[in-house]
Amino acid sequence: MTSNRTRPRRILIAGGSSGMGFALARRLTEAGDHVAIVGRDAARLQRARDDLGASPSLKTYVADITSEIEVRALFANEERFDHIVCTAADFTGAYELLPALDLNAARRAIDSKIIGPILLAKHGSPQLAAGGSLTFTSGIAAYRPMARGAVVATINAALEGLVRALAVELAPIRVNAVSPGWVDTPIWQAVAGERKAQVLASMAERLLVGRVGQPEDIADAVAFLIGNGFTTGTVLHVEGGHRLV
Repeated sequence: MTSNRTRPRRILIAGGSSGMGFALARRLTEAGDHVAIVGRDAARLQRARDDLGASPSLKTYVADITSEIEVRALFANEERFDHIVCTAADFTGAYELLPALDLNAARRAIDSKIIGPILLAKHGSPQLAAGGSLTFTSGIAAYRPMARGAVVATINAALEGLVRALAVELAPIRVNAVSPGWVDTPIWQAVAGERKAQVLASMAERLLVGRVGQPEDIADAVAFLIGNGFTTGTVLHVEGGHRLV
């Protein structure tokens, strides 16, 4: 990633200890940016830090982005960021047919992907430098829902509405979302269990590009949204042509 920047960017990634967020953290630290990873699990954060080489340009913070108290504290030190990214999601128990759906699981999913981004915007946007941005992750379920996916489809569609509203309210801060398709991340273990490989392989056969996504594909898309100063209120689809099949 080439750039004529005169200083490293400061980027906070909520959910950066695994999956797409971790791939983004790796990409950005390798490009010389200063990255702060936020997550709920201190041990997982430490593993991520170790895997990224314990770079001096990398920080980790333990915080639950669904808690306003913890998000407020996260930004209380008045550290300035150039960009805030959220890839966090907790869909444990949320992929169920309606008769089996646990509303507590549904609420956790809503909190992780709607309330969390709202709180990051509320308390993080005042800490953003000029030209800063917020980038969230929605998903293909908003466009190609499947049985057992009512909660996830609803959340992703709602998040995209939030992006448009925040882009207007927070301007000139830019607010965007990446909408991933099927990406090989640990979340599929919760969705498909032991059938993960089989389920992903079946989808790969359907997609126009002949494969499912990798976390690095989404990291590329987020990097574009962070770096393009003329893009706001936009949902960038990175889904291998899934909306067409």
